[in-house]
Amino acid sequence: MKLNWAERWVVNNPLRTIQQGVIIRWMRRNSLRADFSRALEVGCGRGSGARIIMREFQPLHMHIMDLDMEMIRRTRRYISPAYRSRICPLVEDLSHLPYRASSFDAVFGFGVLHHIEDWQGALSEIARVLKPGGSYFMEELYPSLYQNFITKWILLHPQGNRFRSEDLRKALALSGLSMVAEQEAPGLYIIAVCRKQ
Repeated sequence: MKLNWAERWVVNNPLRTIQQGVIIRWMRRNSLRADFSRALEVGCGRGSGARIIMREFQPLHMHIMDLDMEMIRRTRRYISPAYRSRICPLVEDLSHLPYRASSFDAVFGFGVLHHIEDWQGALSEIARVLKPGGSYFMEELYPSLYQNFITKWILLHPQGNRFRSEDLRKALALSGLSMVAEQEAPGLYIIAVCRKQ
């Protein structure tokens, strides 16, 4: 699901970039490994996460994708020239990733799954493209943050098939992903490092 004007403002403001920096550094500290040859960021927005991932994890090659062409245009302008030759931005749908199985050492997703009606299918796609032993770095919000009395009128999200902590944990396990580190604010959000079996 593409973002509306309010969500674009949220993901493209400087405070979000600072927040992503804090989250990615936490992920780096809690990662089982940090030498990634190939990485993928799903739902990359304007590319601020990709820029921080390149600095913190230094993958040799990184694919970044978003469903929204406008976000990919912004990414092409935002990514530092030093990283442009190593980053491949694409307009793609997380529900049907155009990669072979076991293509990536790491997949990053910052607040993406809660925008997708079939988030379980998207999670299966993430697991499919990860190599065995690969890492899935995720940040996700729970409905109390985006479907409360105020935000449900401002932010655009699917209404059905929403997940909470227990639902997400079960779906991760069914996809062959196990959490190795997590920070959760119960009922609000979770940040986690997962490993593919």
